[in-house]
Amino acid sequence: MTVSFGQYFQGAATARRSFQRGAMLAAIVISAGALALHPAAAQDKPAAPDASAAAPAAKDALTYSILYVRQTREKPAPLSLLDLPSADDGIAGAKLAISDNNTTGKFLNQSFKLDVIEGADAADLSRQALEKITAGTGYIIADMEPDSLLKFSDALAGKPALIANVGSADDSLREENCRANVLHVAPTRTMLADALGQYLSWKQWRNWFLVSGSQPDDKAFAEALRRAAKRFGSKIVEEREFKYQSGSRRSDGGFEQIQQQIPQFTQNAKDHDVVVVADESGQFGDYMPYRTWTARPVAGTSGLTATSWHPALELWGGTQFQNRFRRLTNRLMTPLDYDAWLAVRVIGEAASRKQTTDFKTLSAFIHAPEFEVAAFKGVKTTFRNWNGQLRQPLIVTTPKLLVSISPQPGFLHQFTELDTLGIDKPETKCKAYAQ
Repeated sequence: MTVSFGQYFQGAATARRSFQRGAMLAAIVISAGALALHPAAAQDKPAAPDASAAAPAAKDALTYSILYVRQTREKPAPLSLLDLPSADDGIAGAKLAISDNNTTGKFLNQSFKLDVIEGADAADLSRQALEKITAGTGYIIADMEPDSLLKFSDALAGKPALIANVGSADDSLREENCRANVLHVAPTRTMLADALGQYLSWKQWRNWFLVSGSQPDDKAFAEALRRAAKRFGSKIVEEREFKYQSGSRRSDGGFEQIQQQIPQFTQNAKDHDVVVVADESGQFGDYMPYRTWTARPVAGTSGLTATSWHPALELWGGTQFQNRFRRLTNRLMTPLDYDAWLAVRVIGEAASRKQTTDFKTLSAFIHAPEFEVAAFKGVKTTFRNWNGQLRQPLIVTTPKLLVSISPQPGFLHQFTELDTLGIDKPETKCKAYAQ
């Protein structure tokens, strides 16, 4: 059918008039609704202002000051230049959490700020922290050596201060040396070893050849691995201690020495499914993969590892979380960054729920069974009421990719599968949290 120009414009005019009538009708309906909701607006003259109905004055924001305490310590250089730590490792994670807390705080009239103190001496750090507490800072994120953390927490005992440990995996801090004013966000050695042990058991790699370093931390993780093997039905068929000397590993031809040394060291080991390495000092473990006498996978502190976080994790919103951190820092998030982020988020979550700055109220809520905090882990994370340790899933990973998440399927618990990782309540030696 052919339509003339006149018919076209006549139709358009008719449509325009119909649209205008519809718009007028809608305006009448909206106006009527507005009058019904606000009767005063229907009066010919505005009503006299009512002093009792005046808008309340804006209240001051609830302010929460969080202190990050980092103990500087001498550490040997890592084997790989890729593992050189960032200057703001941990602190950057705390800053991201402050930003996240303030994003929510805009709607709740809350404000969060972060202070940082650093130093090598625990006594000096305690003195500075006490000054901050006197000024109103009661929440402390601690990245410290175990002995220093004990001295630090004892110096703050009885003060309105709650310390979150993010820097030490030492089990004794949660057990015989636990303190009531310390919570632990960083996973313990036993949790990490159990996460790995469950996966190796699930894979039926039950015969372990354990290689450990000579440093105290190496021996502590080796003991956690022994416990995990016994707990999950594996067997350590042989143990050897790797004694190393630093100083020449970066010299020309060093790789040739290692290429000869590692096969010789692992030669004639009893039949095993996996080489399990305990090298927290980071002095030899990364040399083990692809160099052992017998072709076997390597796990522990090198090769296949367990950790609280990994920069390749994409599950449960991890991608956008990682992207936000990368935009803030222009680097990847480390486990220490993640632990610090989570520790600050604990304070933010408690503040948003309780809407108060009262220290006793917030501290009691954080310790309460109903407290939980989202952690990009797919499940709620909570604190154990027998030693203050955060229970959470742990990531089993290679240097570049996620392999699995522990607890593994089939490892059951009467209350929560998360308590299959680490020291369970019947095993605890902690007295400070005894109820």
